[in-house]
Amino acid sequence: MTIFTELSIIVFITAIVSCFMRLFRQPLILGYIVSGIIVGPYVLNILHSTEYIELFSKIGISILLFIVGLSLNPMIIREVGKVSLLVGIGEVTLTAAAGFFIVRWFGYDTIPALFVAMALAFSSTIIILKLLTDKGDINKLYSKIAIGILLIEDIVATIVLLVVSTTAQAESSSGVVNLALSLLLKGLGVIIVLYLISRYILPRLSTFFASSQEFLFLFSLAWGLGLASLFYTLGFSIEIGALIAGVTLSLSPFAYEIGSRLRPLRDFFIIIFFIMLGSHMVWQNISALIYPALVLSAFVLIGRPLIVFFVMNILGYRRRLSFQTGLTLAQISEFSLILTTLALSLKYIDAEVMSLITLVGIITISGSTYLMLYADSIYKYLNWIFPIFEIRKNTTKGRTSKESDNDIIIFGYDRVGNDFVQVAEKLGKSYLVVDFNPQSIKRLQDNNVPFRYGDAEDIEFLQELGLDYAKLIISTVPDFKTNILIVQHYRRVNPTGIVIAISHDVEHARKLYLAGASYVVMPHYLGAHYAAQMISRHGFDHAEFERERNLHLAKLSKREA
Repeated sequence: MTIFTELSIIVFITAIVSCFMRLFRQPLILGYIVSGIIVGPYVLNILHSTEYIELFSKIGISILLFIVGLSLNPMIIREVGKVSLLVGIGEVTLTAAAGFFIVRWFGYDTIPALFVAMALAFSSTIIILKLLTDKGDINKLYSKIAIGILLIEDIVATIVLLVVSTTAQAESSSGVVNLALSLLLKGLGVIIVLYLISRYILPRLSTFFASSQEFLFLFSLAWGLGLASLFYTLGFSIEIGALIAGVTLSLSPFAYEIGSRLRPLRDFFIIIFFIMLGSHMVWQNISALIYPALVLSAFVLIGRPLIVFFVMNILGYRRRLSFQTGLTLAQISEFSLILTTLALSLKYIDAEVMSLITLVGIITISGSTYLMLYADSIYKYLNWIFPIFEIRKNTTKGRTSKESDNDIIIFGYDRVGNDFVQVAEKLGKSYLVVDFNPQSIKRLQDNNVPFRYGDAEDIEFLQELGLDYAKLIISTVPDFKTNILIVQHYRRVNPTGIVIAISHDVEHARKLYLAGASYVVMPHYLGAHYAAQMISRHGFDHAEFERERNLHLAKLSKREA
C-alpha cells in the first residue's frame, strides 16, 4: 500500500468517526484520537508509514505553536489583568502539586509522575475558544478571565518545554548547568536579533508582504518553519522555535490575517498528530490504566474547577463567576499531549504513561464539553453547596457605594455608556456604571465616575445593586441573554421604573418588549433612519454631507480622547 493510499484511507475513516462526534456534540479532536486507535496496530492495523506520519505531525505541531505564539502579544498579556495572572499561576501550581501526589499514590516513579502532573495543569485553548464562541459567551466576564488564564498557561507551558528540551541534552547536573548557560546565551543572542528584525525591519516590509495574500501566506510559513529549524539547530526544540517565531510576529498588524491563513493548513496536519497519538496508545495493560485514568479525570473535571473557585474567591470574586471560570478550564490541553509526546521521544516516560495521559485527555475533553454546555443548569442545581467552599463571604469587586441611593444604573461603559453618563450628570441625578472590562474600569476611575465591577448576567450581583430603588435602568450590553435577565429582574423588583436596552435583532427586541422593556434601542434601525433623513434633507449636496462627516469625526475623536 502506498503512503498516498494509506493516508487517504486514514482520512476517510477519520471523517466517518468525526461525523459521530458531531452528532454527540463532541470536539473533533476526540474523533481524531479515536480514529488513531482504529487505524493503529490493535484494530485495523492500517498505519504503517510512521516516519511520514510523524513528519506530518511535527509540521502540524509547529504550525499550531506558531499560531499560539501569534496570540501571545505582549500588549494583550498586559491587558489580561491581575486576576488572570494570579489565578493562572495559582491554578497551575496547585493542580500540578495535587496531581503529582495522586500519581505517586498510584505507584508511579517521580519523573513520570512529574510529567503527568504537568500534563494535568494545562487547559485546551483550542477547545475552550471553540466552545465559548459556539455558546456566544466569548465576551462574557468569565470568558475574558478564562482566556487570560489560558495565556498564562501557554507561557508556563513554553517554559516547561524549554526546560525539558534543555535537560534532555545533559548527562549530569553540572552538564545541565553548562548546557543551560550555553543555550541561554545562544537563545538571548537569537532573541535580540529577532527583536531587532521584528522591531525595525519587518514593519518596513509589512506592506510589501501584505500586497499579495499568497505571498503573506508563503512568508509566514517560511518564517515559522525556518525559525523552528534554526532553534532546533542551536539545540532547542522545534516546538520552542515555532512558538517564538509566532511571538516575533504577534505585534504585526497582519498577525490576525497570518493566523487565519495558516489555520486550514494547521487543521490538516494537526489531525495527523492526534491520529498518531491515538495509534500509539498501548492496550495490553489497559485494564490497569482505567482506574487511575478515571481518578485523574475526576480530579481535572471536579478538582481543578474547585481550585479555580478557591483562588478566585480569595481574590474577592463571586461564586457564580468563579464557578463558570473553573468549569471552563476542566480538561487537559493539546499542550499536555505535545509535552508528553516530547517526553516519550526523550524516554522520560514509556508508552503506558502516554496512554494514561491520552485516556485522561479523551475523558476530560468529552466531559468538559457537556459541563460547559450545561453550566447554567449545573450551577442552579449545585448553588446550595457553594457557600460551604467559600472562604470569603459576601465578596464584591469594585468601588463600594450605597447602590440604593442611585437614580440611574448604566450597564456597560465601552460602547455608548459615556453618552448616558453625560445625560445623568446634566440631569443632576445620582448614577452608577456597571462594567467588567478592566480598560473601562480604568477610564471610570480616571474620570472619577462611580462604578461597580461585575457581570450583569450574575443574578446574585444584580440583587446586590439595589435595582428596586433605581428610577431608570440603561443596558448598553448587546447580549440578549444578559438584557432579558436585567429587564425581567428589574420588572420583578420595580414594576413602574424605566428600563432601556439595546438589541441588534428584531425578534430579540420583541421579546425584550414583552418582558417589560420601556424602550429597545436598535442601532442599525436608528442609524438607517437618521441616514435616510439626511438624504431627504441634503439630497445630492456634497458640501452638506462633508459637514455631517466632519461633525461625526469630531464627535468620534472626542469619545476616543
